[in-house]
Amino acid sequence: MTQTSPGEGYGARTTTAADPAASSPPQTPDFRSVHTSTFLQLLERGNLSVVATTYQAGKLIIVRKQGDQVNTHFRMFRKPMGMAGRRNGFAIGTVNEIREFRNVPAVAQRIDPPGSHDACYIPSNSHTTGDIDIHEMEYDKDDRLWFINTRFSCLCTMDADNSFVPRWRPPFVSGYAPEDRCHLNGLGMRDGVPRYVTMLGQTNEMGGWRENKRDGGLLMDLEDERIIASGLSMPHSPRWYRDKLWVLESGYGSLSTIDPDSGEKTDICHLPGFTRGLSFIGDYAIIGLSQVRESAVFSGLPLTEREEQRYCGIWVVNITNGKTEAFLRFEGSVQEIFAVQVLVNQTYPELLEPHDPLINSSYVLPDEALKEVDFESIERHQKAAREKAEQANAAKDAGGGAGY
Repeated sequence: MTQTSPGEGYGARTTTAADPAASSPPQTPDFRSVHTSTFLQLLERGNLSVVATTYQAGKLIIVRKQGDQVNTHFRMFRKPMGMAGRRNGFAIGTVNEIREFRNVPAVAQRIDPPGSHDACYIPSNSHTTGDIDIHEMEYDKDDRLWFINTRFSCLCTMDADNSFVPRWRPPFVSGYAPEDRCHLNGLGMRDGVPRYVTMLGQTNEMGGWRENKRDGGLLMDLEDERIIASGLSMPHSPRWYRDKLWVLESGYGSLSTIDPDSGEKTDICHLPGFTRGLSFIGDYAIIGLSQVRESAVFSGLPLTEREEQRYCGIWVVNITNGKTEAFLRFEGSVQEIFAVQVLVNQTYPELLEPHDPLINSSYVLPDEALKEVDFESIERHQKAAREKAEQANAAKDAGGGAGY
């Protein structure tokens, strides 16, 4: 096992010594983590990176390979929760808005050191929703963004003219109100359309799900509004993968499959934490784990009653045999994970925040417009600017840095 050691300040690049005995930068208590050597191997063999959200710590975490080390890179957001990936970008749901990012590889080439990054996500859109406690999100086959509006107990789409557009609510919820009646939380797509949802209780009262959170959870099929399975302990993250319906039963810390016709549940594995956030790559499930505290929300769950230590991190499970193949475990202030997403063919991505200077000189144009861009003039002026800067630096060095 190797240890990750972050640098100072938010957004610091954090690296891990490849050998447990190797020297590494001094540890700080905030973002300390350790990982198995197999986690690094997964990133390398799969030619991928992983992003995760932690609303508890207010961060987006980019987990990527850097040479023979694992690099955990933090970006600050206000209560980031759900994430949705698309062909050239992704979206993040925050405390009161949805923020979309676009991958612009040309910008990645301008980040120092040159050639180090193979993807760069820049802000492309921000949509204000109000505080609706956004949970899971997904893009459909038509590139429309769907998201779980937990506070109003409904499934919504994003619309430029509205805070949100309700598309579906459980049949036992009588109307829209910011009351979190059933704690609708999970969204699963099938054939490019929303198909499965999870919730923590079949109630129509404000916060009514809390009374039976231990085993009041439901998995529903949106196609016919049928309850596929009930009696679940805090279910999250329904996913259709390899012709099977997968779900995380967070109250047990488990990954399971559920037969969509009979509702029969088969446990694949139990993990040492509150399971929430699920993505797949090949034979592997990438699962978010939260440490969870003995609070009112998490008390009385099978997981918290077990006499074993609970962890926060990203776990990798082989779905063919249920064995844990790798993990990255946080040991500092990051105690909860909400969503995880795999970025395929992106080994060292970056995400730029709105105030980053590169944003000011990064432009995305249609292909037809690009044909008419005067690149020769642009290069000529850039070259002149570089030469002027070099001359200024040389004059400063010759003068011994004097000045004010």
